[in-house]
Parts: sequence; C-alpha cells; structure tokens
Amino acid sequence: MPAGGKALDRLLSRAGLCTRQEAQQAIAAGRVRVNGRVECDPNQWADIARDRVEFDGKLLLPRPKEVWALHKPTGYVTTTEDEFDRATVCSLLPADRPWLSPIGRLDLESSGLLLFTNDTHLAANLLDPTSKLPKVYEVGCKGQLTDEALERLRAGVVLHDRVTLPAEVERIDGDERTTRLRITIVEGRNRQIRKMLKAVRSRVNTLQRVRIGPIELGDLASGACRPLDDAEVAALRAELAERRAAGLGQ
Repeated sequence: MPAGGKALDRLLSRAGLCTRQEAQQAIAAGRVRVNGRVECDPNQWADIARDRVEFDGKLLLPRPKEVWALHKPTGYVTTTEDEFDRATVCSLLPADRPWLSPIGRLDLESSGLLLFTNDTHLAANLLDPTSKLPKVYEVGCKGQLTDEALERLRAGVVLHDRVTLPAEVERIDGDERTTRLRITIVEGRNRQIRKMLKAVRSRVNTLQRVRIGPIELGDLASGACRPLDDAEVAALRAELAERRAAGLGQ
C-alpha cells in the first residue's frame, strides 16, 4: 500500500464529502477522477498530497490539521460507529467538519474532556504509553475513603498482575457515604480509575475528565465542542515533546 495514501472511498469520506457508502456509489457512477482518469474501483489507493483527485469535477485539497475538544456526556460511546446503534461521540461534532477521530476513550458512564483530530501523527504520539501525558479526573466514590486507601492509590495498585504507575490523589470533600477525589494518572489502561477504586474496596459513582496535558475542560458545556486555538495546540505539542524526550532520556 502506498505510504500516506488511503482507499479512494475512505479518502472521500474522510474529506467530509460524503459517507463511505455514498463514496462507493459515487465512484461506481464514474463521478471520481484520479490524475485525469475516471476511477471506478473504491479500493484504489490515492493520496491527495500527491495525486489529483476530483469529485464531480472539484479538486480535493489537503485539509488543514485540526484538534477539537468535546465535553462528552454520559451515555455516549467513544467510537465513530456502533454496531448496537448507540449514540456515538462523533454525532456531537459539527456535521460540516472534516473527518475527525477521537484520541483515546471515555467509557459509556464517564464524562468530560475528549480530544479529536485529523492529525494521525499527533494522535499516535498522544496514545503512545511512553508519552506519560497527565490526565486529570474528578471522581465521586462510594464510601468514606481512608488515608490508607488514598496512599495505596498514590503508590499503585495491582491490576491484572501489573502495578499501576504512581498517581496524584487529592481529597476534595466527602462524608460517610461518599468521597470526592481529584486523580491524576499518566497511563491509559482500560477503565483504570474504576478498577483502581475497586482495588481499595470502593466504587466509582461519577467520573469526569477535566484535563489532558495543558488542555482543560473549563466551562465547556456538556455535549458542546470547540476547536483548539493555535496556542493550545502548540502547548499540547510542546508538553508532549518534553515528556517523550524525558522518557527517552531515562
């Protein structure tokens, strides 16, 4: 497969022109040209940075790289499509935006900050476990957690025969029935915080991610999204580069 290319139907759908199924129909109808020739094979690979791809006579141009922030509500799955027809986070993005993919996940019952991008290189670096980019969560837990339990969370608990990396854990408030915590972790293991709380005989009642690296959820309303500005993207890239460099130097 050519480096940097995509199957023609995927290329059209990620350009935001149509769905992948609609792209396949348009290609079969002879509405797409690649380097001046009608192309009827949706699996033909093309790269708009190198090839001249036209859709209904209009030249496709490379899309600028974008990063968006979404305040994910509970009840949405972090996928582009869902086989069980559940609501997906992508349905909350503006319909006229180019293809954007979620970076990482928040489970169905969790809410908060979720980043999206069409920059696959940035996404790969953010998801790389060696980046150790801090993620901050505000968590409502069952019961009154003891100082000993908090110390266990800070030091690391065993999940599937592997100890979690040290975490920052701050008690916000609480009573005999519930405890509110602010937890910062640098890992992205599946349902990690829920499993960490279970390991200290508690349970997550509510979980909201409020920060990823330098990017904060702030006052973004539930279900709303916004593009990151140039300064925010630069800060994200800078912190990511700094942490990756520090990790490689250890």
